[in-house]
Formats: sequence, C-alpha cells, structure tokens
Amino acid sequence: MAPPRRKTAAPEDFPWWFVVFGALCVALAVVIAVNDLYTQVFGIVIKGIGITVGVTLCAFALATMLGLAIALAGLSNSVILRQAARFYVELIRGIPILVLLFYIAFVGAPAFVALYNWLLTPLIARGFAEELLVRDVSLLWRAVIALMIGYAAFIAEIFRAGFQSVNEGQIEAAKTLGFTRFQRFRLIVFPQAMRVIFPPLSNDFVSMVKDSSLVSVLGVADITQMAKIYAAGSFRFFETYSIVTYIYLLLTIGLSLTLRGIESRLRKRTER
Repeated sequence: MAPPRRKTAAPEDFPWWFVVFGALCVALAVVIAVNDLYTQVFGIVIKGIGITVGVTLCAFALATMLGLAIALAGLSNSVILRQAARFYVELIRGIPILVLLFYIAFVGAPAFVALYNWLLTPLIARGFAEELLVRDVSLLWRAVIALMIGYAAFIAEIFRAGFQSVNEGQIEAAKTLGFTRFQRFRLIVFPQAMRVIFPPLSNDFVSMVKDSSLVSVLGVADITQMAKIYAAGSFRFFETYSIVTYIYLLLTIGLSLTLRGIESRLRKRTER
C-alpha cells in the first residue's frame, strides 16, 4: 500500500477583487481630477472627513474602555456586578444605533442638563456656577456618547469571549506561583486573549466608520451631512453620493487591509 500523501497548504487566491477595486478607484480619481463638477463635489464633501474621523476615533476609544470595564464586571466574583453587566449588554444590544442616537440626543441630554442644574442649584443661586442649557451640550458630543454606549455592549462581549478563551490551567498555575489577580490578567490572560479579541474588535472599528454617518441625522457636519446639503441644493444626487461612496470605500477597505496586516503580524508573533 502506498503511503498517504502529505497535505500541502492550498495556495491563496490571487486578490483579483483588489485589482478591480484599485482600477475603479483610479478611474474615479481621474474623473474627479478632470471633471469640474466632480472636483467641486469632492471639495465640498471632503470637508466633513475630519468630523467623520474624529467621531470614529473618539467614540471607539471611549467604547473600548467602557466595554472592557463591562466585560471585567461580567467576569467578576460579585453577583451584582455580573448581573448589572449582563443587563447593560442585553438592553443596549436590543436598541438600534439610530434609535439610541435620537434617544441620547433628545432625551438623555435634557435629562443630564436637568440633573446638573439640580445638583448645582446652591452654587448657581450664589453665582458660583452658571445654569446649563440643553443647547450648550453640542450635538457632536451627543452623537459620540450615543455611539460609545451602543458599541460598548458589543465590545464587552468581544472582550468576555477573549478572556474566557484562555486555558484555565494557565491561570491556576499562575495562582500557585503567587501571581496577584492583576498580574494574572496583565501577564497571562490579556496577551493570549488579544489573539481572539483583535479580529472582531477591528471589524467593529470598521463598522463604526460606517455608522458614524448616522450622526448626520443630528446635523453634525460629517461627510454624509455635507453631501446631503450639497445634493439638496444642486439636485446632483448621482455625482454627490458617488463621491460619498468612493470616500467611504477608501476609508473602510484601507482600514480593513491595514488591520488585517496587523492581525497577521500579531498571530505570527504569538506563534513563535
């Protein structure tokens, strides 16, 4: 009987999709450069990219910190913390981001202002503090807080799954060596969990770039809002939203490829 053949790794498919995408991007870039109308639309829409990037980075950083705290609470020894974390995750995951955005902007912000003024009533009466008005809370920060609250629930589940993927035997071994709870988390759990956490966390980051376009419903001057204003005044819907699609595709696919490269390097480093 002939010995069984050893399986060889299947070669990766050549990324023809990326070649096609790159060709389309170059073609549209040429059109933007030579066509005055597309140049004008691009110049107007691109003014909102700073807001889009700023909202995404700020909201995702806050959501990651909140999500980590919720995940740790969900894995703690306290029943109250575990139940509170589960309540938050299940409640927030059941609310669409757009609805949450409206709720935070038009219900949460007035409630915060009312609570702030009530707590500082003695100081306001004596002139040591000024009364806060709802309009003083910017729509930009209302949008950031809404995205933070919404994404924190999903990120908390990513962290929880990552932490629970670490072999319990390694944690027990660290306990026998006298490691404190923080040392076990920092030296044993977190480095190994990152292999599981990073891919879905990076996917959520790319998703937030796209969901940041929802802040346009509050009038925040991001890419989508700038496009809405221009299209409503010029009726150039095809040209305007083609440019918007082009910009978002450059952002999301560029980010996806970058994060995929980081993930690959991280995997190779942990396998050594």
